[in-house]
Amino acid sequence: MKLKTGKEEIVYLLAAVFKKYEQTTGHELVRNTNRKNYEDLARILSKISNELPNTAETLGHDQYAPDRYNKNLEYPYLKYDITGGQIKDAANGIVSNPRPFLVDACYIYLYGMGRRAFETVPSDPELIDHSNDGTAAIATSPIKTFNTESKLWRWASPVFVIIILFCAFSWYQTASKLKTLENDLKITPYQPTATDIAALEGLWTVYIGSPQARVSDSNRYHMAVRNIVDVHYKDGYFVFNRYGASFDHLGYMQFENPNVVSIHSYLKNNTDSVESPRLSLMRFDHDRKRLIVISASWNFDVGNRNDIIGIREVYIRQGNSGPVEEVINTVENSSCRCKIIRWHHGKQSINFYLRNENIDSLADASLKELLDEHSILLRQPTKGILLSSGKK
Repeated sequence: MKLKTGKEEIVYLLAAVFKKYEQTTGHELVRNTNRKNYEDLARILSKISNELPNTAETLGHDQYAPDRYNKNLEYPYLKYDITGGQIKDAANGIVSNPRPFLVDACYIYLYGMGRRAFETVPSDPELIDHSNDGTAAIATSPIKTFNTESKLWRWASPVFVIIILFCAFSWYQTASKLKTLENDLKITPYQPTATDIAALEGLWTVYIGSPQARVSDSNRYHMAVRNIVDVHYKDGYFVFNRYGASFDHLGYMQFENPNVVSIHSYLKNNTDSVESPRLSLMRFDHDRKRLIVISASWNFDVGNRNDIIGIREVYIRQGNSGPVEEVINTVENSSCRCKIIRWHHGKQSINFYLRNENIDSLADASLKELLDEHSILLRQPTKGILLSSGKK
């Protein structure tokens, strides 16, 4: 059994991609000759296609060589980037031999698997090539062979139809469950624009005052800590790594509407379990590099003392994405008694030193009023935890 190829295959795939895009984003895709109309979808597919060198085994597609030589890290200059013009031309039937990574990106976007895996269990009969079915065998085979093959085909046809129907039903059930989850949990209710993505994606420093609520630390008065958050866009939402002085977080962000971003994270551990989840809301302003966030977080104390707190966090944008690494086992680590995060930004490398420190020692004096003891709300009102100037 073979799938359709070339122009016939990509035109059908893109028509289905357009339909899913409109259903999941709520945005109408204007299908004319203006390639700009297709750019948002092109970025979504590019996020898939640029991962193809890493997903051949898990998603079932042909091998793609890594992009080792392209120094440009921005869309649309990566090796497997898909542009609005490419989508426009392919959808209009102009392209006879579409790029393989565009074809695989469409299959993954629609069916969650690459073309090679889909061909083994095709769940959409419209993509099967029937051009060589039956007629050639009748013309060239002897009567005895024809009769035998006819009997086999009469027996096999109902089985084949049952398999196709079962696969289609399973796919429909899975798609229905996913749609229910998306609706009930409001997953990616707003599709961010290219401007939204550019403004949120990248590296941020985050200042928080949670050490002040850590009962086990007798020196907690007026303490703050800086974290580093590395944010990347991924198919309608954002994923991030958050590096702290003592422990790290993993999480995701999504736009609830054009002006509000929700932030969800949890401790990075070795068990894949959700530990100390943090939930935050950001009032998003494209024109500001400093954003104030309100979070339901933890004091990250020891054992049973680890308690939920409400807290203010200050996000300060540093710039676009670049490789981030933790510096360990160096003399500098020992001398600073801190965690060092190195950000490779263009041709330069910038070090960030993460440690608990007194708010009054921060270089930016305006952070003092944002992070002092008044920025923290205890789960249960308790005296003596948030220290004042007279209780250091």
